[in-house]
Amino acid sequence: MTIKEVPYDMYLKEVNQKLTSRGIFLTTKENKLNTMIIGWGGITYFWGKPIFLVAVRKSRFTYNQIEKSGEFTVSIPLNEDLNKAIAFCGTKSGRDFDKFKECNLTPIPAQKIETPIIGECSLHYECKVVYKQDMIKENLDAGIDKRWYPDYHTFYFGEIVASYIKE
Repeated sequence: MTIKEVPYDMYLKEVNQKLTSRGIFLTTKENKLNTMIIGWGGITYFWGKPIFLVAVRKSRFTYNQIEKSGEFTVSIPLNEDLNKAIAFCGTKSGRDFDKFKECNLTPIPAQKIETPIIGECSLHYECKVVYKQDMIKENLDAGIDKRWYPDYHTFYFGEIVASYIKE
């Protein structure tokens, strides 16, 4: 396995395409390794830092994981067919399943943080939380609230401390 560092913004188009089509893997580790699928979020730039912004509902198992660890990885299949794993990880909870075992996903140590990446994916971002913000219902457009919110997200701004392709 060869790791090639890439600029954080080199694959913006691919990240956005994967987010809005099938979703991408958000991995956390605090006592237990877990991954979930996100379809909302993206890469941006705040405070002179590249940021991966992710939204996690408080009801999700991943929420407590990020709250405790303060970090996460994002793994994106570029050409790999991981549709079955994405479907499973997007509909099952880490409270009830070992998603890595169920989907034959391989945790590989990250370069700069404790949370591993997913070995079956090509593109990876390692992130340390530098800011978080709970949604405030009163600040949300009523139409969006009605359509999308049985419970609210916390937005995590993860400084991208490493971005690379696994070849």
